[in-house]
Amino acid sequence: MKKYKQSGVAVVTALLLTTLAITIVASLFWQQQVQVRSIENQRFQLQKKWVLRGALDWARLILREDLRTNRDNVDHLGEPWAVTLGETHLDQYVENGKGDSDDSEASLSGQITDAQSRFNLNNLAINGVPNLNEVAMFSRLLTNLRMDPSLAQNAASMVASTQSKTITAGTGSGSIKENASSGSASSVNSPDASKSASAESIPEVQFLRFSQIDDLLAVTGFTSEMVLRLRDFVAVLPYKTSINLNTTSKEVMASRLDIGLTDAALIVAGRDRAYFYGLSDFNMRFPKKIGAYENDISFSTKYFFVNGKVKLSRSALEVNALLERTDVATKVLWVREN
Repeated sequence: MKKYKQSGVAVVTALLLTTLAITIVASLFWQQQVQVRSIENQRFQLQKKWVLRGALDWARLILREDLRTNRDNVDHLGEPWAVTLGETHLDQYVENGKGDSDDSEASLSGQITDAQSRFNLNNLAINGVPNLNEVAMFSRLLTNLRMDPSLAQNAASMVASTQSKTITAGTGSGSIKENASSGSASSVNSPDASKSASAESIPEVQFLRFSQIDDLLAVTGFTSEMVLRLRDFVAVLPYKTSINLNTTSKEVMASRLDIGLTDAALIVAGRDRAYFYGLSDFNMRFPKKIGAYENDISFSTKYFFVNGKVKLSRSALEVNALLERTDVATKVLWVREN
């Protein structure tokens, strides 16, 4: 009986050791598989970034070539840069580690958009002071999009608070004007220079400048749904810009020219048949439509958005970029990954 008990203990011990060995080996294989997947994901991420970097260089080349060959000095939706790049497979050009039994794919899609076809939120204020004409335009745009037009003033006040401004302070009969951006001061209407020199500037909070449309969420009254609705109609560009009538939407055009949506739709339909060569061509085809907004419209563009998306195996990467095109070069102002 004792011999049988010892044999049973040996069998159980052998089974336990076998189970432990199998568990250790399985754990090692699992850790190795996780490491392999991690290395693959890093490689895919790096490849996606290089593909998108090449796409940005391709977009810069197209815009630079368009400027070189553009005799009319106008930008319109019939040019090569405006053609959307559909989902294009890159398996022949990108090494994505696809094996005989792996169905992974690499593809690229993208689009170049005229940034000046949208209303520039930074137009709402200049040097810290709201621009009433631009506030009125944004108010009309909100009305056309069935939003509260009074929010335009709120947005203008917020944009103005992010810009450098002239601060005035004084003591007694003297006053000083100080530029918040340069820090320089000058005496104004002061009979006593010593008194004006002793005046102290009024401290003001300097907010960060608007850099993206989502910054509207900091403005009282705007919601995420409203910002999503505005994405196709507004933009945030570094400097004051005009609206390109060759590429803008009917909603933005109606707001810019202070006309009805029906008239704007007729202009867009005529533009689709033949783009505008300039101000004289527009006035000849649609007289008395521009009115007093001649300085606020254009027919060429300096800023462009580039949206690109690359899919590689089981992952994807989307990039948004802002390009500035000048006579000297076409440069990337910012790139954001999603």
